[in-house]
Amino acid sequence: MLTAKENMREVIRGGNPERYVNQYEAVRLLFHPFMFSNPSPQKGLGEVVNAWGITNVWPAGTPGQFPVHTEDKIVVKDIENWRDYVKAPSLDFSDEEWAASKAMFDEVDGAEAYRAVLVLPGLFEMTHHLCEITNALVYYITNPDEMHELIDYLTEFELKLAEGICTHLQPDCVFHHDDWGSELSTFLRPEMFAEFFVEPYKKIYKYYHDHGCELVIHHSDSFAASLVPYMIEMGIDVWQGTMHSNKLPELIKEYGGRISFMGGIDNKMVDFEGWTPEDIYKVARSVVDECGKKYFIPCITQGGPGSTFPGTYAALSDAIDKCSIEDFGRKPEELTRQLPLQILF
Repeated sequence: MLTAKENMREVIRGGNPERYVNQYEAVRLLFHPFMFSNPSPQKGLGEVVNAWGITNVWPAGTPGQFPVHTEDKIVVKDIENWRDYVKAPSLDFSDEEWAASKAMFDEVDGAEAYRAVLVLPGLFEMTHHLCEITNALVYYITNPDEMHELIDYLTEFELKLAEGICTHLQPDCVFHHDDWGSELSTFLRPEMFAEFFVEPYKKIYKYYHDHGCELVIHHSDSFAASLVPYMIEMGIDVWQGTMHSNKLPELIKEYGGRISFMGGIDNKMVDFEGWTPEDIYKVARSVVDECGKKYFIPCITQGGPGSTFPGTYAALSDAIDKCSIEDFGRKPEELTRQLPLQILF
């Protein structure tokens, strides 16, 4: 019987999977020293300033943290002089710090699951975390030279981080966050997105591929169907967070074999007060019927296992298992058990 990792490989290569890949069962999200040195808020416990000087908060009842952009807390006060405000944190970690992270990687059975290093936030998110979202979107139009310079600076930081990660941790997968749109549209028109982000991400993802990462999984829980050709050019193997608004069956038909899609089950479809297992099964059943068995991984669209309302992630995993029993003829005892949940902070 195929392991969870082997089964995922069959799905994304268009081979012969034995069951549906069940959400994050084949991907273990793991941390690197910068994540431990970069302060992050806890849910419902107030604001925290991180290593870049960005103030973040994690409101209760939400799936993750958000930057706080009152006037006094915007980092970049003047885009033309952004270098006066943006100072990259140190990535010089001790052997002991790398060893602590490496121990986590070594605990994962690499035959069972991808040992995925978690990198977040991404280049686009960093520009609006530093500048504020409306300001950043305006700057892409009014100050393109400065935005290119800022993105180049952030890219160099990411490449240095990637060097440390690949040298010390040897992951076989990178799970990289960067949200590129709302539910219905991209934040930048595709041509503008390509102008600013294709080349930087090609550099970053090529580095990971060239240094032992079999897979680049990119998280963007948004509409981004119009960006898929650029994702392929960047070197993305799996787009995680593919919301239902992207018309997944059409994307799979057009691009399957060049990129795979992980998602299709928006949080709001299953993660709500008063949910029932029957509600969740209906959603899972409908999505796998639409999307099929190859180049698609049924999964909640948020960028990590877990849920806002207790129990919904596990119930969705049970529903996907039920679909595997129905569609692949599997027996319950033959299904790969879920790895321990790693909920993002």
